Amino acid sequence: MFTRKSVRLAFASVIIMRAPLLPLLLLLTSLTGVCVASLPLEIYVKAGEMVVLECPQQAGSRHDRCPVMWTSENKLQMDRSSMSPAEQRETGLLCLGRSLFILTASVSHEGNYLCSQRNVSGQSWFRLTVYTTLSRELKDRTQYLQECYTQESCLLNCPEDNIPNPNNPNFTAYDIIWRKEGESTQEVDSSFSSAVDTDHGVYTCTRPYLYDGQIYNMSFTVVLDIRPSQPNVNKHTVISSPQPNTTIFVDVGSPFVTECVAVFYSDFTPLFWLSGNTFVEMNDSFPVFSNYTCENVTEGVKKTVYLVFKEVTEENVFTNYTCKMESISDNSSFVTITLAKRVRPFHISVAVCPLVIMAVMAAIVIVYVKFQIEITLFLRDTMGCHRRTSDGKIYDVFLMCYKSDRVTGLNPCDTMWLVNVLEENLGYKLCLYDRDVQPGKALSEALLDCIEQSQSVVLVPSPVAHSLESGLLSAIHAALVERKTSLVIIKPESAEEAKWGSLPEAFRLLDKTGHCVTWEGLNALPPSASFWKKLRYHLPAVCTGTKAFPLDARLS
Repeated sequence: MFTRKSVRLAFASVIIMRAPLLPLLLLLTSLTGVCVASLPLEIYVKAGEMVVLECPQQAGSRHDRCPVMWTSENKLQMDRSSMSPAEQRETGLLCLGRSLFILTASVSHEGNYLCSQRNVSGQSWFRLTVYTTLSRELKDRTQYLQECYTQESCLLNCPEDNIPNPNNPNFTAYDIIWRKEGESTQEVDSSFSSAVDTDHGVYTCTRPYLYDGQIYNMSFTVVLDIRPSQPNVNKHTVISSPQPNTTIFVDVGSPFVTECVAVFYSDFTPLFWLSGNTFVEMNDSFPVFSNYTCENVTEGVKKTVYLVFKEVTEENVFTNYTCKMESISDNSSFVTITLAKRVRPFHISVAVCPLVIMAVMAAIVIVYVKFQIEITLFLRDTMGCHRRTSDGKIYDVFLMCYKSDRVTGLNPCDTMWLVNVLEENLGYKLCLYDRDVQPGKALSEALLDCIEQSQSVVLVPSPVAHSLESGLLSAIHAALVERKTSLVIIKPESAEEAKWGSLPEAFRLLDKTGHCVTWEGLNALPPSASFWKKLRYHLPAVCTGTKAFPLDARLS
């Protein structure tokens, strides 16, 4: 856990935590290929207690839709996706949401941990140290310093570093248990109505959490330092409102009231308004006057001074008004406000606004429907590539040729042209049966492997390809549905609707599942043809002409 320093709050106790320098750590040699952009978050825990590693939300992720992946340097089995919470509890490691729980820490858990999120480039890593005895260096790193003052109320604060999320339904937090070092093991109070020197010492707070019928503890050490109380004469607050150099918009010709609030120990500390360098009188017969109220609060005396305008004039708008407080210790405080004329907005007829909004929305919908493909491709090309990563896919597209006696299909030259444009001009990585499948595999097994390794499947009718039986077509359809792989069917321009509709039932099921793009013969040859726009629209985005987002390496 990190320690850090905090500031003293007015009239209340505050924790001050020391932040030691992080040692320079070696890069994780076991995590080859991972680039770590920052130093690790160092966490120290006593053996036998619970540890919570929280993976921070990375920019670019969509809330918690992308799963968090944990990696351990000490080769602990981190994959918990297929295990129930009860099975995870038996192993001592529990993955819930963005958190990794080590229910009972031991020396075997010590080491480096890295978390990453699918589709997000950022990674975070942690250095976990599990100790049984505290050295002097570890004491400095694990102790939290809190200051209180004699004769003042003091409340011990138990740190909240690396604890379970309060909204986590799996963990139930119990009351915090406090004990003081050097005294009996009985619990002690965490609050003091009037602190004294003997309250100084080392305190341990224990946070118990109930999970699956068992209690797990998290302990922290707090060093309480009792300091002499400061003289009351210096204990006053600055003006709490309004904020310094504030501009307030007002309506000329209308009444207006603003207030100035301050809290101090002495009721004799004056608080007043100035108009320029002139006092604002407490006389309600004047067009601008002041008034005040006082009340006793825990911190002292709260005084509120009002600045009242019976009617704001043009002269008031160009005048600075200052709320000033003067204490007997010569520590003065003041804030200045400026009035500004409010500009009245231009009001559009209530009846016209809905019509204008509806017309604009209708125009947007019409334009989008008519130019949906062009808009989508323009945004892809303009805003860059957005390829999904780490999804186990090697290829962008599996180009699968099939033979049908009822449809003529593309000739070999057209098929070769299709392959060349997709790879050379558009930058797709294709999986071709004749080129990328190792010989000796059964046809069905080879086709299903290609579907597994590709983000999209394109079916191309060809007179020289293999005929696909209905059973294999059904298996291909089931694989596409199971793996949520998109399907595009290229339909020959010469295919008659009657013949196309008379294809086997299994193929017509594929036709309903995928998107159909018609090959336009000679008109489809130029890469700028509408055929390629429609095809690109249904295929995943790729980086054209750049290696900024390289494709994943092929599986060995």
